Amino acid sequence: MKYIKYTALLFTLFITCHAHADKFTDALDAYERGDYPTAFKLSSILAEQGNAPAQGMLGWMYAQGHGVAQDDEAAVKWYRLAAEQGFAEAQYSLGGMYVEGDGVEQDYQAAVQWFQRAAEQGFAEAQTVLGGMYVNGHGVERDYQAAIKWYRQAAEQGYAQAQGMLGWMYEKGRSVEQDYQAAIKWYRLAAEQGYAQAQYNLGGMYGHGRGLEQDYQAEIKWYRRAAEQGLAEAQHNLGVMYEKGQGVAQDYQAAVKWFQRAAEQGLAEAQYNLGVMYEKGRGVARDYQAAVQWYRLAAEQGNAVAQYNLGRMYVNGRGAPRDYQAAIKWYRLAAEQGYAMAQTNLGFMYVNGRGAPRDYQAAVLWFRLAAEQGLAKSQYNLGVMYDEGQGVAPDDIKAHLWFNLAAAAGFDSAIKARDKVAERMTPEQLTKAQALARAWSEKHSR
Repeated sequence: MKYIKYTALLFTLFITCHAHADKFTDALDAYERGDYPTAFKLSSILAEQGNAPAQGMLGWMYAQGHGVAQDDEAAVKWYRLAAEQGFAEAQYSLGGMYVEGDGVEQDYQAAVQWFQRAAEQGFAEAQTVLGGMYVNGHGVERDYQAAIKWYRQAAEQGYAQAQGMLGWMYEKGRSVEQDYQAAIKWYRLAAEQGYAQAQYNLGGMYGHGRGLEQDYQAEIKWYRRAAEQGLAEAQHNLGVMYEKGQGVAQDYQAAVKWFQRAAEQGLAEAQYNLGVMYEKGRGVARDYQAAVQWYRLAAEQGNAVAQYNLGRMYVNGRGAPRDYQAAIKWYRLAAEQGYAMAQTNLGFMYVNGRGAPRDYQAAVLWFRLAAEQGLAKSQYNLGVMYDEGQGVAPDDIKAHLWFNLAAAAGFDSAIKARDKVAERMTPEQLTKAQALARAWSEKHSR
């Protein structure tokens, strides 16, 4: 889960501390009207007298730099004083300071201790964050059952983030039996409160038909609500729906709009898709330089398809000067992640000596990796290497094997190549090659 901003004490919570409300109202009123110096002065007086809510408020004002210079160490001091008096909001915020390492050394175990104290008082935000600590194994052993316990307590208080996380636990089957309907129940409760992550997850349930009938229009509805709140993943998925015309009329311009919003937040998948739209001129004027820009941003985050596309742009000199060495760099990064098309193209670079010295053995290595994934083009290429004895010893049986597999996958050039090799093979060799092809196909069809 993404941690919420722990230091954000909501002043409505202070107001609910009835024992101190009468002494605290003036400070709160000053803060709420934006008179931070007066709020700081009044809360300082009360804090020095040991008033826990005022100490907590003072911690908040130091953390935010409201009415005083921002000072995380001072914030920790005042949060701690309030927390040690049992003030749950301050315990929660002090835990957050330990998580973030603000004003103290980062210490997940200390954070858990303070979250636990606040959670045991029924403070929903702390219960939710404590659940997250158990999910992630931060400061405690990973324990999904403990996470569910705390999420449920907060969810039953109506806390949207906890409801969303409890839905996620049911969707994924983490220490509970996987139950899509229960997941939908909790997602919906959170989504109807406006919690963007739950809206996004609920949209996904409709899109995949999990726990209810597949409904692209409902999927779009929930993605849109989350997207309008700025959730990048929802913006991206909404763009995909417009690009494909699922649940809505196909609209490339709308797709570009949503891809752009998500891409500007740094979401690699959206950056890649926006690059595609610019390269193909869908919803925007074709612009290879813009395509390269967005591919690069996604590629630098490790997106394999973007790395492959960026390599391809360098090979073709589109949007950037032709640069075979740069192409090899990006092809290799994608190939090392197992992206078959990049493995194939990297093999071609070595065959042709582009960007690196000609190296048939390296070419065979990369063709083989892609061929084993079932990419027909690479199966054909590997067959050629065995047929011509490039990077490997000539081997008619293996050449026939790979040509046969490529032909079966619909690669037309492989049919003629296979039949040509077969003309010089003995019946025993042909039988063996065909048996190898059948065995490969059976193994990879499981």
